[in-house]
Amino acid sequence: MAGVGASCLILALAVCAYGIAASLYGVRAGRRDWVDSGRRAVYALAFLGTVAFAVLEIAFLRSDFSFTVVATHSSTTTPVYYRAAAAWSSQEGSLLLWVWLLSLWSSLVLFMVRRRLRDVAPYAQAVLLGFGAFFTSLLVFAASPFETVPIAPVEGTGLNPLLRHPSMMIHPPMLYSGYTLFAVPFAFAIGALAARRIDAEWIRATRRFALAAWFFLGIGILLGARWSYAELGWGGYWAWDPVENASLMPWLTGTAFLHSVMIQEKRGMLKVWNVSLVLATGVLAVLGTFLVRSGILDSIHAFGASTLGVPFVSLIGVMIAGSIALVVTRRDILRSEHRLDSLLSREAMFLGNNIVLVGLCFVVFWGTFFPLISEAVTGTKAAVGPPWFDRYTVPLALVLVLLSGIGPVIAWRRATAANARRNFMVPTGVAGLTLAVLVAAGVTGSVTALLMFVFGAFVAGVVGQELYRGTQARRVMSGDGPARALVALVRRNRRRYGGYTIHLGMAVLFIGVAASSAFQHARDVRLSPGGRASVGGYDVRYVRPTASITTRQGRVERINFGAVVDVRRGGRHVATLNTARSYYPSQAIVAFGPIGRFFEGESESEVGMHATLTRDIWAAVSPDTSTLRPIIDRGDKVFEQAAGKLSPQQESIALGQAITGLVDRYRAAPPPATFRIIGSPMVTWIWLGGLIVFGGGLIALWPAPDAARRRVRAGYAARVARELGRA
Repeated sequence: MAGVGASCLILALAVCAYGIAASLYGVRAGRRDWVDSGRRAVYALAFLGTVAFAVLEIAFLRSDFSFTVVATHSSTTTPVYYRAAAAWSSQEGSLLLWVWLLSLWSSLVLFMVRRRLRDVAPYAQAVLLGFGAFFTSLLVFAASPFETVPIAPVEGTGLNPLLRHPSMMIHPPMLYSGYTLFAVPFAFAIGALAARRIDAEWIRATRRFALAAWFFLGIGILLGARWSYAELGWGGYWAWDPVENASLMPWLTGTAFLHSVMIQEKRGMLKVWNVSLVLATGVLAVLGTFLVRSGILDSIHAFGASTLGVPFVSLIGVMIAGSIALVVTRRDILRSEHRLDSLLSREAMFLGNNIVLVGLCFVVFWGTFFPLISEAVTGTKAAVGPPWFDRYTVPLALVLVLLSGIGPVIAWRRATAANARRNFMVPTGVAGLTLAVLVAAGVTGSVTALLMFVFGAFVAGVVGQELYRGTQARRVMSGDGPARALVALVRRNRRRYGGYTIHLGMAVLFIGVAASSAFQHARDVRLSPGGRASVGGYDVRYVRPTASITTRQGRVERINFGAVVDVRRGGRHVATLNTARSYYPSQAIVAFGPIGRFFEGESESEVGMHATLTRDIWAAVSPDTSTLRPIIDRGDKVFEQAAGKLSPQQESIALGQAITGLVDRYRAAPPPATFRIIGSPMVTWIWLGGLIVFGGGLIALWPAPDAARRRVRAGYAARVARELGRA
């Protein structure tokens, strides 16, 4: 099986090299047959990538430890569904996933434009195949997922416990789908510049791919935040970690691109800006891929350092230099067709929105790479923390939310007083009423949070007003009921109303971030069973300890020490939380001992959480296992003395009895445990806002029936024209 996978990678590299040469020769020589052959090379890459990835997945599912990557990232005690996800937990598997996804999206877009953009597509497919060649060469020469060992070990190292979370099964594929989908508009922008065709046709051909990239990358970011909140045991969902930031940066510039292309399509403006945004987004997508595995910056999300720094940095350098060169040399044809008529116009609001998004990206970039910048300048590696990021991102986020409410309803070209009064009276009234209610309720502890609530209400007012107006107009025209008229309205203009829904979701999400950040109560406390603590008006009591052993296929998967926590407010029971810390065994029996190794491997937190729309109560326990250490040491000595005197079966039974005794002892005589207890208001609004955002993204992505019919008619007309031409 390994030979099949390795052969597929070698063939894929050859296919990429051929496809690049065929595409470039075909477009330069005017040979359409060669261009078509280059496109078919992309299809071949997709086929070979699918076979190679299937081979790797089968090896993980079968626990084939003759594969080095399987032995170091999986085990027989790893559940089947996590074994399937373990393929992309490794550097080798994640690179193969990148190539496979890139080949699928590339095949799809090139198939869709096979009869259009004939001067642009050959350059684009050469760029896409160039990405394929780069990542495939890494897999062939530096990080092959199909390396094997002569004698397969009986057991593997196992999947990192922190990755044993449901969101980790889809978080990396979502991120990589976003990264690879952003390669599509990047490649077509390069093709448009190379072919000197700077109209909006290439944007229309790739807009849906850019939106899909934004959609998938956003889902990946949100799932990562949820994983951090529920798995890492520190109580937060965003730490401004380098890998988190690496995924956020292309999402920000991609968001700016999706907004500003509307101005180019409608008025022929911002051509340099749009091309620069999409090229920057492509570069940042590759940079994000690099940071996940590079190890050049400390990150809780980077699972292992990479030796591929030089190739990645070289690729990023080539992408930056090539992009700048193309934009500079094509500046004469990138001039805008119209100028900005007024600062009080939709064009100005969209431009302001873009400046804020790019400003956010710059802040994130500077803070992320500041350790490297400071080391290069001063020789000392210094880092900035969340307070530094918050100082700059909070005001920018406030402006962004406000502009997301103003932009959709202000007039194109120039707003008039009458137009502004008609469009902003209701949203401003909603915002003013929200402010009055919050001040009356005493929600004045944080000015920035209060402003975010008010601006979010303004956005909600704008979206509600536009939906109401459109629905009423539709009812007058069709005589439909309110619900049917609303559905028909959205179906006929999915891009517009999908965008409105996205703006509403982002406002809800930012309100959740503001509330949970400004009004959170957290406390670290050490409690014995029966002990109590007060956090944010809640009374928390450590009821009793828990201890258990989880086995799989007759082997110990993990040992769990935890606690049951009772939460009350004003004497009324609110929730019962179950939290634990799980310890996974190390394979280093000689170093840690037969019993000690079960407590010296990796560990993970199981968070206890009670979530409502208004507040989350969150608890994580850190058990004190030091009292068990003398017993563990004595047990290890006993087993060392009995080495060779017991049969393997007898030794396994004795070891099981020893571990069970330790677990029973902890349960019967538990030492005090350290708890981190947090009360966070409105965290659920973050996840609800994310669902609304991605619901709007699906609305905008879903092809309209009318558009589909137009494409069919256009295709039929094109075929008729070709037949007439032949006649």
